[in-house]
Amino acid sequence: MLTKLRWHLETAFFLVISSTVALLPDAVALSVGRGVGRAAFALLGKRRKIAIANFQASLPFLERQPGWQGGTAKELARGVFENLGCGMVEVCKIYGGRGQQLIDAVEIRGMEHFEAAFAKGKGLIFITAHSGNWELLALAFGVRKHELSVVARRQDNPYLNRMVERIRKSYGNGLIYKEGALRAMFSALKKREVVGLLIDQAVQSDWGILADFLGRPAWTMRMPSLIARKSGAPLLPAFMHREGNKSVITIHPEYRLSEAADPEVAAAEDANGLNRYIEDYVVRHPEQWYWVHKRWKNAPPTAAAN
Repeated sequence: MLTKLRWHLETAFFLVISSTVALLPDAVALSVGRGVGRAAFALLGKRRKIAIANFQASLPFLERQPGWQGGTAKELARGVFENLGCGMVEVCKIYGGRGQQLIDAVEIRGMEHFEAAFAKGKGLIFITAHSGNWELLALAFGVRKHELSVVARRQDNPYLNRMVERIRKSYGNGLIYKEGALRAMFSALKKREVVGLLIDQAVQSDWGILADFLGRPAWTMRMPSLIARKSGAPLLPAFMHREGNKSVITIHPEYRLSEAADPEVAAAEDANGLNRYIEDYVVRHPEQWYWVHKRWKNAPPTAAAN
């Protein structure tokens, strides 16, 4: 009973906040978002420590990369929280029914790569990460270019989950929940649909493969290349970043799968190859990736990735 009451209160609170933020002009909302991010950086000590520690461990790798602009771990981590604050208010505007202007303002680069890959008639898998505002990426592309289904985790609060699902579907997009995702993805691709997959979170060793990421081994999904091989669907890396108050989707050319005969070698080469796209993004936009989670958990800290 108390759990249901908490769920109802959480949903009502989200609706009130979304409706209020939705009334703000976009520029004002982003300023509010940055302020919320700075406040979260100060107050959420556990997440702040994770972000700073992740940066500290990754800086030796980042500092060796061409184009790296520098910054201390603490400065960069604060920027991450500001970006997340901006993303939060943008999602509030979208869910509050005032997001069309945000969606219309998104710039899409590399659309020719999507058209070439989709023309193969096998469906398509967007490979992306928790970068920029990944929710806006899916909604903007779905509304502006082609509807897609995103693989996502079901919310613990069922009332909030139903509300979010209804809003996403109102923009023309579908959802594939992680439970049973493999079968649902094959079904979608068989119907020549577009699927979006976030590949930058740690996975269990049974489902992943150790691959280099920002200079350290990390458990990485083997699912993308497995599905691509079985379905024939192209893998198309695509990421969102901010340029001032504008968001940009960049679509890369189709990823070419490893030609190694050994399945384990091929899986490792593909996991490493896909991680390179995220690394390149992080070098260019370090404050716009999701540093606040334990990406390297359960991985050996110094062993070389296989």
